[in-house]
Amino acid sequence: MEQYFSATQKMEQEVMFPSLLRGVFPQQERDGEAPEGGPTDLYERYQLLKAIKPVVERGLASVTDPGGSGDTEDDAEASLDDGAEGNLEERLSHHLAGLQQVLSHLARDTTALTRRYSQILEQISPGDGQPSW
Repeated sequence: MEQYFSATQKMEQEVMFPSLLRGVFPQQERDGEAPEGGPTDLYERYQLLKAIKPVVERGLASVTDPGGSGDTEDDAEASLDDGAEGNLEERLSHHLAGLQQVLSHLARDTTALTRRYSQILEQISPGDGQPSW
C-alpha cells in the first residue's frame, strides 16, 4: 500500500499540467494490448487515478453506507448460514491478496504515467534548461 501512496504522491507533485496527457496513450496499448473499456488516453487515466486515491485513503467505510439498506449484512448472514464460517480466514486471505494485486497494478500505472509525463516535458522544454531568449 505504501508503494501505491508513494506513486500517487509523486504523480500529484510532478504532473502540473495534466492537459499535456490528452491524446497520449500508454506504451502497452500501442503494442497491441487493448484495455477492457476501449482506448483511454493518459489524461483519462490521470483523472481516474486521482479519483481512486481518496477512496483508498478512506477505506471501505466511504464506499459502503452504514445507514443504507443493510444488504451487506443480509449477504454476510446468508453466507454464514451456508456454512461459510470454516473458510472465512481463507476468503479474507484471498481478498487481501486481490487488494494487494490491485494496489500494485495502480502503483505501476501511476509510475508509468508520471514517467511518460516527464518525457513529454523533456520534449517540449528548451535544451539543457537554459533560457531561450
